[in-house]
Amino acid sequence: MQTVAEILRDKGSEVWSVRPDDIILDALTLMAEKRVGALLVMDGDKLAGIVSERDYARKVALEGRSSRNSKVSEIMSQKVLCARPDQTVRQCLAMMTDKRARHLPILDHKQIVGVVSIGDLVKSIIAEQQFEIESLQYYITH
Repeated sequence: MQTVAEILRDKGSEVWSVRPDDIILDALTLMAEKRVGALLVMDGDKLAGIVSERDYARKVALEGRSSRNSKVSEIMSQKVLCARPDQTVRQCLAMMTDKRARHLPILDHKQIVGVVSIGDLVKSIIAEQQFEIESLQYYITH
């Protein structure tokens, strides 16, 4: 079973972040530029939260806030679900499904080493299943 560390090796461990006092519009612009659905919110080298497109939709658009005048700290999720690099894809997928999270920061000894999305995990499981199917087909036909 593949671990999250293996996904990060394939995908890369680049992490995009904003500060709590950044303006929401700047966070949205960065998400669009980097083609990601969430950003870590860093207070120095400490993980302060996570802000996502979902946070924007629910806490800005629906509540009448201004993305030009409001800060990331006003809409970010402060309780962040995290995982370790040695955890399996299935463990992480189960956690994310249970908590309805779409992005999962990966911490190694309290240091952020990457972020995986639910899409990254599903892609990994599909690839694993495809490999098993092809192996079985080869076994049957040879």
